[in-house]
Amino acid sequence: LYYRVGLHERVAQFDHFFRSYPDYGSHQAGYCVNAGLEWLLAWMQEARFRDRDIEYLRGQTGRTGERIFDDDFLVWLRDNGTFNGITMRAIPEGRVVHPNVPLTVVQGPLAMAQIVETSLLNHLNYPTLIATKAARIHESGRGRLLLEFGLRRAQERGATTGARAALIGGADFTSNVGVSHVLGYPPKGTHAHSMVQVFKALGMTEEDAFQAYADVYPDDCLLLVDTIDTLQSGVPNAIKVFEKLRRRGHQPVGIRLDSGDLAFLAIQAARMLDQAGFAETSIVLSNNLDELTIWQIISQISEEAWRYDVDPDQLIGRLAYGVGTHLITSEGDPALGGVYKLVAVRDKGNWVPAIKISESARKTPNPGHKHVWRLYDQRGIATADLLSLDSENPRQMEEITLRHPFNQNQQRQLHSADLAKIEPLLVEILHQGELIYQFPTIEEIRARRQHDLDRLDPGVKRIMNPHIYHVSLTESLWELKKELIRSVREQGSAGD
Repeated sequence: LYYRVGLHERVAQFDHFFRSYPDYGSHQAGYCVNAGLEWLLAWMQEARFRDRDIEYLRGQTGRTGERIFDDDFLVWLRDNGTFNGITMRAIPEGRVVHPNVPLTVVQGPLAMAQIVETSLLNHLNYPTLIATKAARIHESGRGRLLLEFGLRRAQERGATTGARAALIGGADFTSNVGVSHVLGYPPKGTHAHSMVQVFKALGMTEEDAFQAYADVYPDDCLLLVDTIDTLQSGVPNAIKVFEKLRRRGHQPVGIRLDSGDLAFLAIQAARMLDQAGFAETSIVLSNNLDELTIWQIISQISEEAWRYDVDPDQLIGRLAYGVGTHLITSEGDPALGGVYKLVAVRDKGNWVPAIKISESARKTPNPGHKHVWRLYDQRGIATADLLSLDSENPRQMEEITLRHPFNQNQQRQLHSADLAKIEPLLVEILHQGELIYQFPTIEEIRARRQHDLDRLDPGVKRIMNPHIYHVSLTESLWELKKELIRSVREQGSAGD
């Protein structure tokens, strides 16, 4: 249709954003962590309409059996069906992001800017969802070692994308060997219950199984101790093997608990290990963990450990977490509501704002060619994200009016003297199809994430009932939005 009416080359702008944080039912997020951008760009650099794609489209018919796509259009699509004309600005991976803020801004010929929509959302929504979950789990676990264990429970090859996103969000390592290789990380995991089961089935003991593992991996010995009986068998046998390792000059890594009351078992295992002289060994917890269960485990340890002469702080400091299903599937809220909306078109050299009006004011996008800014108060804490018109620069304003995106009765005033910093968030990634951005390493992305989290108010990071972070419009953008809504409604009434 765009081709037939001559709009296919008209330059347009689309904004990608999400409308609400993940809500897991019993708890909810107060922020998200952006992820997925590098792999989207890798796809865009390679994607194009090839001959077999054109032949597929040539065979598509409508209800009457007539072809849907004519030959002249298919020739144009074959010759022009790339993203070479696309310019993209985006908030970099690892940044903390919030609802209604454009994460990705796509400008380019209308036809191809429209075609990229579905794959863009597919590449960006899920990684952002998983990076957010990982960041919350990392924060809940007080920054202790976090291992991503989700490959077996993930949605097929989505496990690879999810593992990378988890590393961005806060996982230190993943058991996914393939993506670990690609990203340059050593994969991390433990042996399976089946190793102990095999030895037992062949007439040997759990201790024999542990000893065999220790003989092969004397400097990387981490034993799964709950195949038979954690406290009566697993931990005592692990201690016997650890003592032999120590006599041979090796330091065991620790044990893993994968079932039962993990807080209680961690306390008892710590007491036994401490008495045997292994107070430095790690205790890895796994089995359906997420940010809420880890928070509950730490709370229980803080309350109960002293009763067993175990230092709760020391124990919490030696814990590590293997998180699988609840992380890789974002248990409780398995999809981020990211959308891709037309907000402007070019006409006679100028950007003309476009708007879509929904019955719910929350679903009406913010129109026009815009900038995104983050405002920091005198403490260096992020106090608001601000959307402005392209012609506006809040760093040049002495007084800034922050308008609520859809509630006309909510606004506040900020003076430039009250702010320590005003930071632009969008970075140009593509220019006319050419990649002009140097993608950072995963370590650099993780450092960026932690930097942003450290500058969030603690209330926004709460596991339960987080404080609302403010996303606002400048007065000029608010007035533009209000005028467009009024104008469209008047045109609709006149049409009726």
